Amino acid sequence: MANIGFIGLGNMGGPMAANLIKAGHSVSVFDLSKAAVATLVTVGATAAQSAKEAVTGAQFVISMLPAGAHVEGLYLSGDDPLFDHLAEDALVIDSSTIDAKTAQKVAAVAAQRDINFIDAPVSGGVGGAVAGTLSFMVGASEQQFANAKPILDVMGKNIFHAGVQGSGQIAKACNNMLLAILMTGTSEALNMGVKNGLDPKVLSEIMRLSSGGNWALELYNPFPGVMPNAPASNDYQGGFQTDLMFKDLGLAMELSQLSASPTPMGSQARALFNMHKVKGNGGLDFSSVIQQYQDQD
Repeated sequence: MANIGFIGLGNMGGPMAANLIKAGHSVSVFDLSKAAVATLVTVGATAAQSAKEAVTGAQFVISMLPAGAHVEGLYLSGDDPLFDHLAEDALVIDSSTIDAKTAQKVAAVAAQRDINFIDAPVSGGVGGAVAGTLSFMVGASEQQFANAKPILDVMGKNIFHAGVQGSGQIAKACNNMLLAILMTGTSEALNMGVKNGLDPKVLSEIMRLSSGGNWALELYNPFPGVMPNAPASNDYQGGFQTDLMFKDLGLAMELSQLSASPTPMGSQARALFNMHKVKGNGGLDFSSVIQQYQDQD
């Protein structure tokens, strides 16, 4: 079993750390939220008073942070960057969803210092984090990927080697842009059917088993009452917040500009999520974007 330092215990990071503990690993945790740390301590984690303390002696360091600025600030910046405190041969796994350029920058500095740093953003939502069925999209060398995989296997079901450092973030941006497009399209179709007299459960099943079938219809229906365990049936609480989807779509748009890749549908999806967000819905699950259609009578 490994000694692991885990930094960032939000909706995703907390359950991920808990699964590592359940698997028998020794996990030292740090988060600015004392309540989040306390929750992990109840299931066997060791509380650290700082990020530095969390990584002391760790063989693996896992971070799950909000944005690229936080990742760069943690590992590279300030008076006491975390790279100064890693054990020899430690492997850093950053599972934050950030821009590929920052991931590549941090990885380049790590390489100059003989530190192993890989990007491994996730997909699968809070439910996947709790169940240990996340998908990891990993940017790493072949050897780094092989070293990280036993740890990632504890937290995920599908572990993909996307390519070199930064590739994981590119794959995540592509995936979440497609997810946003699918969710807005599914919402649009459901709303149209319901406004023309169809039962949302019946229509959902018809589309799910026909050529319009997709992940939203299979597991994450946006219409309230269709799927009891989906956020839509819980007032859109929990799940993946609209604010986070909007952030991820911003990363996708930056990537499209850097590569001159046309993304007309991705741009439209971002506009829809932006309209939803500015109405005060940023804290709701992203499937609540269906309200953008329901409000337009």
